[in-house]
Order: sequence, then structure tokens, then C-alpha cells
Amino acid sequence: AELKNKMTNILKSTHEEIDARIVRFNGMVPCKTAFIDARTPGSDKKENFCLIGQGVAENPDQVVHIEIPHGFNIGAARQPKGCKNSHHSHNTEEVFMIHSGAWEFTWGINGEDGAITLHAGDTISLPTHMFRGFENVDDEEALMFSIIGLEADLSSGHVLWAPYVFEQAKGHGLVLLEDGRLIDTAAGMVVPKDGKEIAATTQEQAEQLTKMSSDDMAKCFATQAELDSLPRGGLSTLVGVDEIAVIGVANPNEQIAAGKMQWPHGFQMRRIRIAPGAGIPKHLRSDQEVIIVQDGSIEVSTPEYDFNLNKGDLFSVPRNLEREYRNITDTIADLIVVRPGNQPVAAEFSV
Repeated sequence: AELKNKMTNILKSTHEEIDARIVRFNGMVPCKTAFIDARTPGSDKKENFCLIGQGVAENPDQVVHIEIPHGFNIGAARQPKGCKNSHHSHNTEEVFMIHSGAWEFTWGINGEDGAITLHAGDTISLPTHMFRGFENVDDEEALMFSIIGLEADLSSGHVLWAPYVFEQAKGHGLVLLEDGRLIDTAAGMVVPKDGKEIAATTQEQAEQLTKMSSDDMAKCFATQAELDSLPRGGLSTLVGVDEIAVIGVANPNEQIAAGKMQWPHGFQMRRIRIAPGAGIPKHLRSDQEVIIVQDGSIEVSTPEYDFNLNKGDLFSVPRNLEREYRNITDTIADLIVVRPGNQPVAAEFSV
């Protein structure tokens, strides 16, 4: 009876409200001056995207596609061959899901502690308080999605840049303030009277951050090939559906074990594969759910209307919205799914 009452009081979102939660891959709006190193030669061609929340972007003019609080932020980075993101640290979780290309991640103050190259379908969860940088080492332009965790005050924190970043950025017109704002003086912006330029990170401060060996970091990434060996649960009871734990603690609510990156992140990241002709029948969740299509496409049905999500598209599903997912193609649909909290509540299906 309780489930029946919930299903009869499902959220009725309008067509416009649903559309506002869909970010099409070809409609993502980049910012080319999101960080202090954005004009440094070698890093000056990168594009940053804020898909859900502001993330750690430093430019206040960055376009945020979906501003609704989710308990985490989602962004993306697109870079041409050889373009680098300078070494920096976060005090919140930072996860990257490689959508296309080959990306080399290095860690340490200047990237000297280790390196790993990841490819499409791979995932890495970078430890907090550790310097990390990344570069597109593919021959083509490449893109990866990111998840940024939040602090207790629901902010995503600020970036701590390695000492060399400030030295290289001098003379390029970008001024970083103590409050995290990035002022583009080359574009005519003026440092406000109440603004104070942030002091460059010292070598002594940098030395206090975490150091990780290559063996330590091996626990922090999962390759596409590893997915077949990771725990299943959740929606895997459905015919033709595979739900794989990648990031997060064990969750008895969904009857799924911990992912490879099994420490608490404040969110869970799963991979869901739907076979051709299979689907996930009508259901709802009391938590918000974000779907990013890694490969393939799915048809989404809601009480308001039906639509397709294709490769690279993102959908932020409202709480308590009844929906159904179907793979109407002849190839597997491979989805990245992010849910808030360490132990999200299981789906509730229509009877």
C-alpha cells in the first residue's frame, strides 16, 4: 500500500523542466579561461565545462548548465593533443571518466611521483590533498567527464596550484584572488577594491601534501577491461541489464558490494549496461540520479514525454520522477550513473 501511494504521487515534471535537465553533448558550452593557467603556453587551448554546479572553476562567467544542487558537481574537460592541465590539488573528491582519447595523469608537485595513461571507458579517483595534472596524449581532441565532491558547507572548495603554475602564469593577464575569483585583466576586468591577489603556493606548503607511489595509485583507477571483474548488484536482477560498482562503499539498500574505489566519496558511481532490446521498467528514486551516455543510446520515457539520450548526453533525473529506460538499438548501451550519498536508496518499481 505504501509503494502504491508513492507511485500515485509521482512527480509530474513539465516538458520544459525535463528539457532543462538534459545537456546534449553538442550543446555543452565551454569556458576557455576557467583557471589561472588558461593562457600559459601548453595549457592555453583547454576547454572547461560546468554541467552540474560551478565545480572548482575560477572564472565567475563560466556557464553552469544545471544549477540545481545534487550533492556533487559534474563537469568536463576537452583538450587538443599535447594540451596540459597544470598540477593542482583539491580538498574534495575528484573523479574523471574518460569519454574519448588517451589521457596521461601525473602526480607529485611537478608530476615526478608517477604517471598512468587512461583511455575511453576508464575511471580514476584522485586522492584529496595530492598534486595531480593531466595531458591529452592522443592524436585527436579528447574529452573526459568529472565528478567533484562537496565539503560540509556544500561548496566544492578551491584549487591549490603547484608553485610553478603561478610563475608560468605571470604576464598572461589572469589574476587569482583569495576568494577564488579569477580576474581577466586582458579582457578589461579590473581587480575589485575588496579583492586581494592570492599568494603563490610556497615549496614548503607544497611539500606538506600527500605523496603517492604507483602501487598506491593502482587502487585509484579502474580500466574498461576491469569492469567485467567488478561487483554486480542493484539493477542486475533485470534481464539484459548489468549494474557494476565502480566507486563507493557497499550499499545494502541496493544489494551491491563496494566498487574498486571503495572509500566514501559522498556519492556512488556505477556503470550500467543495457543489452539490445532490454530495458529498465517504470520506476522512481527518492534521490536525484545523473546519467551520462558513454556509448550507444537509450530511449527515456516519462509521464510527460519520451526522448533519446545519445553518446555524450547527460540527464539529471528529478527525484520521484517516474521513468523507464530502453535500449532500442542493436548495440549495448553503456551508461555512467551517479547517485548522491554513500548509500543511496534503491529504486521503487511500478507494480
